[in-house]
Amino acid sequence: MPARSPVILNQLGPIVGERIAAHPSRPTVLMHEAGRSPWQVPAGVEVLLTRPLIGWEAAPAAPPPGWGNGLRWIQSASTGMDFYPPWLLDGAPVVTCARGVSAVAIADYVMTAILSVEKRWDAIRLSGPEDWRRETLGSLSGKRLGLAGFGAIGRAVTERTLAFGMTVGAVRRSGWAEPEPGVEPFDRLEDLAAVSDHLVLALPLTAATRGLVGADLLSLAKPGLHLVNVARGALVDQDALLAAIDSGRVANATLDVTDPEPLPAGHPFYRHPAIRLTPHVSWSAPDFDRRLADRILANFDAYARGEPLRDVVDAATGY
Repeated sequence: MPARSPVILNQLGPIVGERIAAHPSRPTVLMHEAGRSPWQVPAGVEVLLTRPLIGWEAAPAAPPPGWGNGLRWIQSASTGMDFYPPWLLDGAPVVTCARGVSAVAIADYVMTAILSVEKRWDAIRLSGPEDWRRETLGSLSGKRLGLAGFGAIGRAVTERTLAFGMTVGAVRRSGWAEPEPGVEPFDRLEDLAAVSDHLVLALPLTAATRGLVGADLLSLAKPGLHLVNVARGALVDQDALLAAIDSGRVANATLDVTDPEPLPAGHPFYRHPAIRLTPHVSWSAPDFDRRLADRILANFDAYARGEPLRDVVDAATGY
């Protein structure tokens, strides 16, 4: 049974920290000290609230001496766990993620990307009367959206695309024990790519999915495909994607993630007219911190009662 007033190390900022500090269990909330590595957890801390891109990428290959002593629970602000060292998931403490917290924001981003391509949003912008011309715009109605991955993000995207009259197909690792309303199940990503007008990558980066979208898959894609990646850059063989776009097989790519991030100066993706790069912001929304705090507090209620936590990361799959 957890202590009544646990000590928490907060690496997520003041909004989350203030909400957690107000919990009825009256926890002691410590703020992360500048200059300390995220794995340098003071003695006596039971709960670690952490996030990627605060130094975890420089973590040692093996857990440092004393790592995990006294820790019972680690909560990540991200859904994907690939930013963390493998030893973070190796046994105790239990690790939970923020699965679904950003699903609505990411789904809105996906719809913006699809509409921008179909409606040729950049091409029809006028800078003077000399640009005035008639253009034929596309439509979402009747187009097929393919989803690689079907979790909270996939469901949120599906809800929006169905409202626009699109058809939706999806593949997912866990298979299809029960039908999903409005979604055609596919067993193979190759088959889905072959019939999709817009293909959205919304699956975790693991050893099995790294480089999943490569030359072989892209050669089977429906001509004119628009690829949208809101997951991880390493899912895509970027050289193969560039070749597929230059050959005309793939018409457009909207990439919120790349490998590495950011891409180095001079990378051809920056200047390619068929590629839109955004700086890994699809998750962003004005209420993100509130939604994250709500999720953590719900888990903290369970923790304080000694009950199972929600969104526990499976060490075997990495998500």
